[in-house]
Amino acid sequence: MTSNAPGTLDLDKLFAARLHAARVRPYLATALFALHTVASRRVPTMAVDRYWRCYVSPVFVDRTPVEELAGVWVHEVSHLLRDHHGRSDRVARERGLTGPAERLRMNIAADCEINDDVFGEGLVRPEGAVAPESLGLPEGELMEDYLRQFRLGSRTQDLAWLDCGSGADGLEREWELGPDGAHRLNEQERDAVRFRVAQGITGRPGSASKGWQRWAEEAFHPPQPWRELLGAAVRSAASGPGAGEDYTYGRPSRRSVGMPGVVLPSLRRRPPRVSVVIDTSGSVSDTELGSALLEVAAISRAVGGRRDLVTVLPCDAAARVVHPLCRAEGIPLVGGGGTDLRTGFAKALRAQPRPDVVVVLTDGQTPWPAARPSCRTVVGLFPRHGAGSWDEDDPDYVPDAPPAWARVVTIGSAPATR
Repeated sequence: MTSNAPGTLDLDKLFAARLHAARVRPYLATALFALHTVASRRVPTMAVDRYWRCYVSPVFVDRTPVEELAGVWVHEVSHLLRDHHGRSDRVARERGLTGPAERLRMNIAADCEINDDVFGEGLVRPEGAVAPESLGLPEGELMEDYLRQFRLGSRTQDLAWLDCGSGADGLEREWELGPDGAHRLNEQERDAVRFRVAQGITGRPGSASKGWQRWAEEAFHPPQPWRELLGAAVRSAASGPGAGEDYTYGRPSRRSVGMPGVVLPSLRRRPPRVSVVIDTSGSVSDTELGSALLEVAAISRAVGGRRDLVTVLPCDAAARVVHPLCRAEGIPLVGGGGTDLRTGFAKALRAQPRPDVVVVLTDGQTPWPAARPSCRTVVGLFPRHGAGSWDEDDPDYVPDAPPAWARVVTIGSAPATR
C-alpha cells in the first residue's frame, strides 16, 4: 500500500476497506460504491450527509485497521439506506424535540438500531461502536423505540464525541457541503440505490440479517403517505352511493318511455359537498392547526377543486362560525378550551344544503356522536405518543377511539388506517 504524507487521506486503505465491506456484504455493494468520499479534519471518524457524501477523518483512517474501517463503511451507509435523517426529522416534529442534545440522542438510537445485528460473519465491530446492551436496552428494535427508552446521562457521557452527520440525525453540520455542493445524489438516484439494495436482499433470502430483511420488505412495500390516504378517503366517501346524488327533471329518466304521460326525473351526480370540522381545543398545537389548514386545501383538491363546496367549522367545546373555503390561510381558527366535537358534527349536519362528507381533523381527545351521522365521515388524527401526553390532571384518562363508522387516517406520521 502506498505511503501518504501526514494529514492526507489514505484513499488506498479507505477503498480497500470498502471493497472488503462489499465482499462480505455483497447486497450492500451498490450503496457502498454510491457514496462519494470527502476528506474532513472536523469529523471524529466517518460521517454521512443526506445527499450520500461520506466525510472521512484522515487521522482516523491512519489509526484504524482495514477490517474495522469496513465495519464503519457499512455502519454509515446503513444510516442512509434506513432513512435515519428523514425519520429523525419526523420524530423531532412529532415529539417537539429540538437542539443538538436531542439530535445526539437520535444518533445514538439510530446506531443502536444498526449495530445490534450488522457485525459478525466477516465484519468486525469497530472500536467504540454503540450497542443496545451497553445502554441496558433490548436488541432488535427501531430507532423510534430506542429513543423513548433512554435519556442522556451517565451511560451516554462517553458518547458526546459521536457524530455520524446529518445522514444519521437530520441536523446539517457546518462542515457539510449542503444541497448545492458537488457530488450529491438527487432524490431519484437515492431511491434507485435503496431499491437495488432491497432487491439484492430479497433475491437471496437468508444471506442478510433479520434487520436487513425487515428493511427490504418495507422498501418494496412502503406505507402509503398519510396525505394521499386522507385524499383517497375523502374521494372514496364522496363517490360512494348516495353521495352527491340528486334527481332532476332537466333530463327525464329513460324509464319514462315505458310510462306514457308520466315524466320521471333522472338521477344526477353533482360535485359533493364537504364540511371540515377542525379541533381548535387547547390540546391541539399551533403547528397542528397550521397543518389542518393545509389539509383543507388538499381536501378541496380531492373533490375536484370546487372550493365553493367546502366549508370549514372550527370547534372546541362549542361550534364556531362556519366559513366557506375561499382562501384557507384566512380562516380564523378560534378556540383553545375543552373538546366536544359532537357540537361540530351537529352544526355541520344542520347546514343547508347538507354535506355529503364530514371530515374531522382532531387529536382524538373528544367524545364522539352516539349515532352514526347521516353522511360519510373521515377522521384525520393528529398522533399522540404515550399516555402521559393525554391529560396531566388525570393520568388514567385515555380517550375513546374514533367510532367504527368513521374512516380514520393518522396525520403527520406513519399512517394508521382502517
